[in-house]
Amino acid sequence: MIHGWLGYTHTSAAMAALLFGAFVFPMLKGTRLHKVLGYLYAAALLATNVTAFGLYHLTGHFGLFHVAAIVSFVTLIAALVPVITRRPKNSWLYLHYKYTSWSYIGLLAAAVSEAAVRLPRAPFWPAVALGSAIFFGTGGWLITRMKDRTVARALLMSHQATKDLLPSSPPA
Repeated sequence: MIHGWLGYTHTSAAMAALLFGAFVFPMLKGTRLHKVLGYLYAAALLATNVTAFGLYHLTGHFGLFHVAAIVSFVTLIAALVPVITRRPKNSWLYLHYKYTSWSYIGLLAAAVSEAAVRLPRAPFWPAVALGSAIFFGTGGWLITRMKDRTVARALLMSHQATKDLLPSSPPA
């Protein structure tokens, strides 16, 4: 059950982040569309995290899900800073890939956990633990498996974009 306008805002922002992330992850990296959808994902996830701190219907106090929102926020910042600053010079792209991927895996785990606890007679904590374990385990495996290919393709796009911006040398 969604409680009040804050609950609707939280849910809507989370659903938007899920949708933007679903489009961003399979697409070619470094394109203008990737950047626009990436920033929309970040804004939606930020709104999800901020609104989480106003929701206390589950426990009545600061709890595990508020800690998860802090971890999500830190992961989001860790994903954005390297891509915005292009630092550290030799690993910014890998750091962006790693932390963006983990932020989306965390969002998926939260969504599955939320859905699982709404199943009739589902025991709350086992449903949360199982949903999270499945997504974090599978996500970690995929992040590791796809890292080299994804980062290499993004670097290729980055180099091509840089080359396209340089003036061509005049014919001799």
